[in-house]
Amino acid sequence: MNRQALDYYMDMPRAMKSYLRHNGWHFSKNACNLAVTRMRRYNQSTGKMEPVEAIGKDEVEDILKRNGIKLENAAGYDHVYVANMIRADFWRSSIEDEQHMARMIKDFIDDRDQGDGFIFARWYSDMIRAGIPVEWEDME
Repeated sequence: MNRQALDYYMDMPRAMKSYLRHNGWHFSKNACNLAVTRMRRYNQSTGKMEPVEAIGKDEVEDILKRNGIKLENAAGYDHVYVANMIRADFWRSSIEDEQHMARMIKDFIDDRDQGDGFIFARWYSDMIRAGIPVEWEDME
């Protein structure tokens, strides 16, 4: 069954339309950087949420290469966003090491039953749900 996307009738800001025209529903470098700067990780020793120690595209690709992982459906900076999300939400919990992190990145990026752009769309829906405005002008 082919369903209509829920954003089809959405009234998009001009800058959002421009972003999507250039990047589709994928992270550009600037969009990824902005999204990652909002990521937080709970520090058990301080009892506080702290910014995630971000990793960049080169480091993510080195991690994938070292662990023999080749992404089939990589687009833009989606894999960099996923790597940092893993570090914020799952690192040293359910994802214990770099090898499992690389596998999880592949699982997200190459997930066969997800539509194109689902990672970026998920992030965007999280921003909407949290009431956090997206500064589209800053993301291209």
